[in-house]
Amino acid sequence: MSDHWLQAPEWCWNKGSGHVEFVHQWVLPLEQSSSSPDIVLYGAPISRSSISVSGASQYPEEFRKMWKKFATYQIEEDIDLTKLNVRDAGDVQMHMTDILLSHKRIESATSYLVEKFPRSTTCLIGGDHSVTACAIRGIKKQYPDELIGILQLDTHLDVRDPSVLGPANGTPIRQLIDGGVVEGEHIVNVGLHGFFNAKSLVDYAKEQKIQVVPLNKARKQGLVHTIKRSLEYLMDRVDRIYVTVDMDVLDISIAPGVPASTPGGMSSQELFELMLEIGTYPEVKHIDFVCLDPTKDSNVSETVKVGLYAWLQFLSGIALQK
Repeated sequence: MSDHWLQAPEWCWNKGSGHVEFVHQWVLPLEQSSSSPDIVLYGAPISRSSISVSGASQYPEEFRKMWKKFATYQIEEDIDLTKLNVRDAGDVQMHMTDILLSHKRIESATSYLVEKFPRSTTCLIGGDHSVTACAIRGIKKQYPDELIGILQLDTHLDVRDPSVLGPANGTPIRQLIDGGVVEGEHIVNVGLHGFFNAKSLVDYAKEQKIQVVPLNKARKQGLVHTIKRSLEYLMDRVDRIYVTVDMDVLDISIAPGVPASTPGGMSSQELFELMLEIGTYPEVKHIDFVCLDPTKDSNVSETVKVGLYAWLQFLSGIALQK
């Protein structure tokens, strides 16, 4: 595993035998898997590439610590998540100062996991949003002839110019388009709102035919309906779908623990409903959760809890497929 820059997480629970009721008892290390897991989890603890001051590198550790607070049973849908085989591959080793090298390691680790577990859904826990471009490049290495579509839940377009900013968290979508990895018309962004995207960036998105669905329009149409239409749009055009969830899509009152928090975003319940729906689509092969900064949370860790809940909702959607 070390050859692929994956190492055991800094924080993990001591998993014992016995009855499993909570997440920390259920998710096991990848090396203990005797078969192909349903879900392979891995972390990318990097935030040096964030435009805003960010402690998102701490999220993978805080994400795992929070497992002890959540049961494996989802009461609304009567789902027992233990039917799913979920394995933790650990975190990609980040270089202390070299951002480009860290990004290459994320790409390499993703490529390795996708090759070794082709039937598994990969779940990447960031880290800032720069990790998305790295992961998708790693997937493209293994599937060079496939078209990859992106469903992006975000307050921002993330199409700033990397020639100006470098491979920062505001640039991953443009990196992928300009690099020929993903076509603009194969990207759907749901959640944009307010005064947080310069017109020049919107113009670039239109030129590249990115499918932009502002949050107010999505709400009028019905958010779940919008997500269904977005996924169906992608399914008609691509071979596999990558979902990226930037936690700044949430309203600042719900999720203060993000580097670029804004008013006017989604509620946590809206996000949870969307994640459940997204999980029901087998065409969604990969997902990430990015830009969650635990250092900006209060002492009750509200944003970390929302992030973990959203991930569990996605898994609940996968469980509904079974």
